[in-house]
Amino acid sequence: MEELFNRIALCIESGKINKTSPYPPDMKGEDGADELTARALEQGATAEEILTNSLIVGMGKVGVKFRENKVFVPQVLMSAKAMSAAMAHLKPLFTSGAAKRKGTFIIGTVQGDLHDIGKNLVAMMVEGNGYEVIDLGVDVSADKFITEAEKYPDAVIGLSALLTTTMVNMENIVKAIKEKNPETKVCVGGAPVTADFCWKINADLYSPDPQGLVEYLDRLAS
Repeated sequence: MEELFNRIALCIESGKINKTSPYPPDMKGEDGADELTARALEQGATAEEILTNSLIVGMGKVGVKFRENKVFVPQVLMSAKAMSAAMAHLKPLFTSGAAKRKGTFIIGTVQGDLHDIGKNLVAMMVEGNGYEVIDLGVDVSADKFITEAEKYPDAVIGLSALLTTTMVNMENIVKAIKEKNPETKVCVGGAPVTADFCWKINADLYSPDPQGLVEYLDRLAS
């Protein structure tokens, strides 16, 4: 089973979705994350074992490579697609309660901002590392974040912004969330966002890359 876990992890790291996918060229014609995850379940592996020993391992390696500029957004998106193919087999087991996630992460692009590539990348990386992700989409108001947080009181909230003009909305949303529940952890990110801005608006974490966020979530979950 360990060999199968390692092969799934390699598919995630390499972006090998399924047998018919041509990417990456050196794995053409080989089974991908889709087939191998199904096989692991058939052979008796649990969803948690596959998540821990394969998806988290593969996405973790991708996250570190992305941080070190060894891979770039297109490669990360291929890894995320491979992860999604594997998760399609695992999600029903998590939904049914047969398996558990590390925690819940609520994410959205803040009000006034319609950009979602960075948000989507973060959401996929976080999900691949074992968390339930609730993606509220783009142009998300403070009320919507707060309403969702009330459903999941232990969730961490992530705010994304790509425009300098919407950073002020990020500040307002953090303030509203903290006024409602000061204990709620709020993470911020996006091209114009900085660590100094994060502390100024009383957010709990700024990370320039998804891996830093994953490491923070893991510390909270441990």
